[in-house]
Amino acid sequence: MNLEKSHKRIAKQVRKGFQGYPLISITYHGPSDSLATKVVVGFTAEEDAEMMTETFSTQTNIREDVAVQTTIIKIIDRSGAKSVSMDDGVQPL
Repeated sequence: MNLEKSHKRIAKQVRKGFQGYPLISITYHGPSDSLATKVVVGFTAEEDAEMMTETFSTQTNIREDVAVQTTIIKIIDRSGAKSVSMDDGVQPL
């Protein structure tokens, strides 16, 4: 899957808003607003359940890493997520 298609699929899921559980949350972290070197993907099966997380890191901008973005899509698809949320921007490390 190419990078642009991955970004569009993730953005489409985020735009739908909260539709119930399971919920996938995506948070990018980095040293500046323009460079994200880490992404944390959280999975919450049901309300009040503990969130399970998966973390990916690179030395370059992880938002432009095709393998990581494709993996995020696979996590969303395989988990059967009804909702996907993503924090705006890049959170400081």
